[in-house]
Amino acid sequence: MRVEHISVGEREVDVVVRFAAEEPLRSSAYPELPARLLELLPKLALHDCENDRGRPFVAEVGDTELAHVFEHVTLELMAQAGSPRTTRAATSWDFRRDGRGVFHVAIAYDDDLVSLGAIKLADAVLRHLLEGEQPPDLDAELARLRALRNRPRR
Repeated sequence: MRVEHISVGEREVDVVVRFAAEEPLRSSAYPELPARLLELLPKLALHDCENDRGRPFVAEVGDTELAHVFEHVTLELMAQAGSPRTTRAATSWDFRRDGRGVFHVAIAYDDDLVSLGAIKLADAVLRHLLEGEQPPDLDAELARLRALRNRPRR
């Protein structure tokens, strides 16, 4: 999984996430993912989720698109950095148009720099959980994002 492109709009950030041909697209390919994810970010268990089955995110996380997991991890990191827990996001895809493994994640924001930092941190969290990369220092990174929120504005 890699974040391929980010564009910042007036009210939301659009992220293109691409999975390589050999990479799984669904969380069910990683049976340990839900428990590890909820251990790292326990408040994900409280996330509402608009989906075809009407289930909360905690019920979806075991078998959903990994880009959808990325969406919720980003939202949770934004919330921990001070964004409203009511912030919305959506994951979509059109494999016919874009090719297999290309997802679009639209994330509303109240602070563009905080959302961009949360996207980068969510990518690091998922690389750690899915690919075994070095875990990010969540406490330090979240402190940095909170400091961004408190920066002087022009």
